[in-house]
Amino acid sequence: MDLPSFIWLWRIAAWSMGFSIAAYTLLAASGAGLFYTRSDKHFSRPGWLRLAHVATGIAMVLLVLLLLYIGIVGTLGEFGSLGHSLHLPAGIFVVLLTLVSAWSATRISPERQWARTLHISINAGLLFAFIAVSASGWSVVQKYL
Repeated sequence: MDLPSFIWLWRIAAWSMGFSIAAYTLLAASGAGLFYTRSDKHFSRPGWLRLAHVATGIAMVLLVLLLLYIGIVGTLGEFGSLGHSLHLPAGIFVVLLTLVSAWSATRISPERQWARTLHISINAGLLFAFIAVSASGWSVVQKYL
């Protein structure tokens, strides 16, 4: 396939990945704040904390979906097929964990304590999935540069 250089697409992917990791870090911090102010009567929860957590979560879901789109379009455009490295299954795993985490977040309520446990567990797994996709992504970047 004779297409123009996809370097601009990879730059968008690199920035999106950086923002995704930053969003994950902010979500971990704000989630910890929500968790600890939930049960501690000595600290009152700031009104903006839950809104910031939800907004950052939505942004991370959108960034991860953008990364999936860029990966598929860029790889198909560059190679004509998918599955050239472990980056694809690692990326799909990140997308699935992110979507399950977002779904479980919508289920959290006093009647559904399992949803909070699932949400926190999925997010712990997401840390390792982000590490795997970052490591495999580094080898993919080296192919293009």
